[in-house]
Amino acid sequence: MAVSAVEPSLPPYTPPPGSVPTDTACRTQMVVATVLVFGPLIAIGAAIATLWDHGISWLDLGLTLGLYVFTGMGLAVGFHRLFTHNSFVPRRWLRITLAIAGTMAIEGTVTSWVSQHRRHHFYSDRPGDPHSPVPEGPGTANQLLGLWHAHAGWLFTPSEVNAERWGPDLLDDPDVAFITRTAGWWIALSFVLPTVIGLAVTGTWWGALMALLWAGVVRMALLHHVTWGTNSLCHVFGRRPFRTKDNSTNFAPLAILTFGDSWHNAHHAFPGLARHGVDRGQIDIGAWTIRLFERMGWATGARWPRPELLALRRIVPAVPAAAAVSSPGPTDL
Repeated sequence: MAVSAVEPSLPPYTPPPGSVPTDTACRTQMVVATVLVFGPLIAIGAAIATLWDHGISWLDLGLTLGLYVFTGMGLAVGFHRLFTHNSFVPRRWLRITLAIAGTMAIEGTVTSWVSQHRRHHFYSDRPGDPHSPVPEGPGTANQLLGLWHAHAGWLFTPSEVNAERWGPDLLDDPDVAFITRTAGWWIALSFVLPTVIGLAVTGTWWGALMALLWAGVVRMALLHHVTWGTNSLCHVFGRRPFRTKDNSTNFAPLAILTFGDSWHNAHHAFPGLARHGVDRGQIDIGAWTIRLFERMGWATGARWPRPELLALRRIVPAVPAAAAVSSPGPTDL
């Protein structure tokens, strides 16, 4: 279990004037959060029932895996490493593709997701962090309640996004602005695409329904809980090889499902790096993907870790770094 490393050095968080959600917005948020958190449980129950009676077809399995990877990479490589932390510079078509893929994960728009995540880094495990296991500050929350809050409870809590402060670069980006405005269409595509493929391949409405169930709803629910698990588990359980001013941890069991984002302590120590699994043996599929982008000529300027940079904040004995050596770049957000 993680040992607290939080240093109360920031002033109390106060929402900016006019940024607190209205009562109508709060009610809408409660409805949306309820549907997203509890609605898929019904679909998962139906999926288990059909799995028991009919199994799962290779088509449904392939669509589920394919859309999980596509939308999950949209979050891990796109929303997180690219748009939040500017860890590499992609070509325009790749930047647009990653923004669409992340939006199809149904975790909010590029602008809202990035704004919340940058705020999370700034106030990590302090008041003002939107999804900390200690939402009122260190030592003030029951651990189980804190885990629930960090995992999904924060979705029910009114919280300002304030993109003007946390994401002005995204507001000024016409491609991102368009994808944000049209987010509803990309979310719909996330469900329509597997349904249409299921209907086209099987020629039956049952095949379309099963594709929607597995590759649409179950895939969405699994990716949601994996992402939320990074917020909760990776601030309570795991190892802390690097000094940070929060409780972030490296949680190996989630490494593959999060495409490397569960090497969370290393990420909080060096947020700007393109690789989060910085030590030998740490699987980081997101970093491998960015390296592939570079080799294909689709991206440049990736910030790879250097051993001397890692040594600045390392707590445990040094382990040979797994990443290539290059200029690290800034690591503030």
